[in-house]
Amino acid sequence: MAKQYADSTREHTKIKSEPTPGFLQRLSDTAGGMLVGLVAFTLSFYLLFTNEGRAVQTAASLDEGLSVVVHIGNIQRVDPLNEAKLLHLTGPLETSKPLFDPNYGVSMHCVQLKRQVEMYQWVEYEESKEYEEGGEKKTETRYTYNTEWKSEVVSSRHFDREIAHRNPSAMAVESYTAVAVDVQVGNYYLSKGLINKVDNFKQLSLSQIKNPHADVITEGNYFYQSTDPKNPEVGDLRISFWYAGVSMGGPTFGSVDMVSIIARQRGGELVSYKTKSGDQLELLYMGSHTAEEMFLAEHQSNIMMTWALRAAGWLMMFLGVSLMTKIVHTLVDWFPIVRDLVNLGLKLFALCISASLTLLTIASGWLFYRPLMALLLSGAALGIILLARTRVPAKKYQ
Repeated sequence: MAKQYADSTREHTKIKSEPTPGFLQRLSDTAGGMLVGLVAFTLSFYLLFTNEGRAVQTAASLDEGLSVVVHIGNIQRVDPLNEAKLLHLTGPLETSKPLFDPNYGVSMHCVQLKRQVEMYQWVEYEESKEYEEGGEKKTETRYTYNTEWKSEVVSSRHFDREIAHRNPSAMAVESYTAVAVDVQVGNYYLSKGLINKVDNFKQLSLSQIKNPHADVITEGNYFYQSTDPKNPEVGDLRISFWYAGVSMGGPTFGSVDMVSIIARQRGGELVSYKTKSGDQLELLYMGSHTAEEMFLAEHQSNIMMTWALRAAGWLMMFLGVSLMTKIVHTLVDWFPIVRDLVNLGLKLFALCISASLTLLTIASGWLFYRPLMALLLSGAALGIILLARTRVPAKKYQ
């Protein structure tokens, strides 16, 4: 049953009522959660173990790359003696032809030119809260509607109220990115992988560009397809242009971008380098950087990713254990005091178990590479369990 007690164009609220679930239904829902928890618990081991292997492999590949990289000072000459070697070089970007947007007449010498199209659309926001009243479980949902510029089409078919909040089903003009095919640094051509790494996008100023069409209005750094850009209507478009990798070869809108590259020489092209560990090295950084600085930055990035995946693996394990043990809470949820104590105990149990198993899994990943670290992590994991066990008698005594 649904009851509506507030109504407006921009906002309304609904209340949905249903009988409070009985014990058997709650038990059934908990059983389903246990299955989800088991899957999350299992996947966490895979994520944690493979993450350690990936971290070790990446670190070894970076160390190998630093030990064999050759710095090239003269980028205007391709030396056959460096064939198949890992090179480091720095120089300005250069493209043979400008990138051009035929719809709006925008042209520029750069590596990537992106047309970003946004449409003025209705957006629905939903906020819900649950409570019990009169022996029923009630869900109060508040729907709010705003008009915003969005780069993707927002489907209004699934809005709670599509009437008065209907969006167009498609954009009249699509977003588009043009990428230069021939990009050089000196006499070296860049591979597609290196070209895609030039992504320092900046917004292009349109103040010096004439209106490409009669139905287009220039306002600030945007082209508007609207009768009044200051008071847009749903369905109006605004278009902005973004560029990355300003290059030599013609008129530019700024200074030419310098890049630092670490890649393998293949003829006159720079491509990826396969290390003995199995990783592919193909690095491009904006600006002038030494090989040591680039490899150090990659090591730091590897460490950050490793810790992020460790945290994700621990969280999956914690949620998995919590879902698998929730049935104990369901069995006593009719008794408030016992329910709260059991809930706290289950959370502490999940925290201890997930922390210990996470450390043991990480230790197993380092067993063949750094046995001492694996031993220390295993000791920390067992220490958490022993600490939890020693605290139990003290609580009982109190």
